[in-house]
Amino acid sequence: MKLHEASDPALDVAGLRIVQVIATTTGGTGAHVQVLTEHLVDAGARVMVIGPQQADDQFQFDEIGATFQPTPIGSLPHPRDAVTLRKLRRLTRSADLVHAHSLRAGALAGLAIPRQVPFVMTRHNLILATGPSRYVHEALERYTARRVNVTMCVSADLVEAVRQAGGDDVRRTFVTAPRMKEPRRDRETVRKDLGVDKQPLVLAVGRLHGQKDFPTLIAAARRLSDLDPRPEFVIAGDGPDRDRLQELIRDAPVRLLGESDDVPGLLQAADVLAMTSVWEAGSLAVQEGMRAGLPFVGTRVGAIPDLVADAGLLVRPHDDRALASQIKRVLEEPGLAKDLRDRALRRAAALPTDDDVVAQVVAAYSGAREAVRRARR
Repeated sequence: MKLHEASDPALDVAGLRIVQVIATTTGGTGAHVQVLTEHLVDAGARVMVIGPQQADDQFQFDEIGATFQPTPIGSLPHPRDAVTLRKLRRLTRSADLVHAHSLRAGALAGLAIPRQVPFVMTRHNLILATGPSRYVHEALERYTARRVNVTMCVSADLVEAVRQAGGDDVRRTFVTAPRMKEPRRDRETVRKDLGVDKQPLVLAVGRLHGQKDFPTLIAAARRLSDLDPRPEFVIAGDGPDRDRLQELIRDAPVRLLGESDDVPGLLQAADVLAMTSVWEAGSLAVQEGMRAGLPFVGTRVGAIPDLVADAGLLVRPHDDRALASQIKRVLEEPGLAKDLRDRALRRAAALPTDDDVVAQVVAAYSGAREAVRRARR
């Protein structure tokens, strides 16, 4: 995967007052901001993170040297936005640069900060909403594409969407998965705890939400229920669709594990990592699976083709027949499974590092500052 090859002037961030603005987040976005913040602080920048209290509870920005300002920023417009805007204006008044993450954070920051403050935004998600909500998000996309100095996108389709919305300086970026902790249990113990003996174990990891399309995984599991031994499917994660998915499972060989505190143990216990999302950026679960050398079968969406390259078998979204067929191949062809394990480890080693991503972000900061200087002439 190639990041944007920038020719921006070098930028020393020491002493700069950099504000990161985030909306509600539980996964990759928060982890990305945590990595950026830690590196910027280490480089001497004075970093403030503005966002919901829940984000600091999870990612503990204060503990890595940043100042955190709790501010409610959700995924949709809210009557409290007027108060949020006033707070953003006050907190960003003396900023040397503002970096927003997500459409909502970007739109509110764009309305709050003066034009002379360099403004960068990272787009972490494609618009998947439908109905009236989609029109709102598309309006935010058009506004932010024109308002920011530099937009960074985590997938090629996002780059294209922002350019079509009117973005000028639009760059590709990457979200790195945090280094996994050591497994708390070995493979045999995890499998025993799950009641799995000789059966193949297919693992999926993710929030129980429509974007992950777990009904397709359940349908694929049903298609493979006549194999001997029958593969067991487990989903690690929780979310708003839990009750609906539990009803869908019925007699399918699928179990919902809820949130797991030992995903590394599950990865080493599994035989296949499966993903059925309708869209993904730099999926943290897929990166973790490749680091663990786990064969991957998933959907060809978003940044997944670039992320996985030749280290997995990809199918169209919503295609449970194709998904089941490719999982079956991995389970029944030892040579293919070994090849995918080897490819996964090589691909994981070749992905951008935190240092690569931070360097690219700092280049975007430099580009934004230069754009503001040009506009003043």
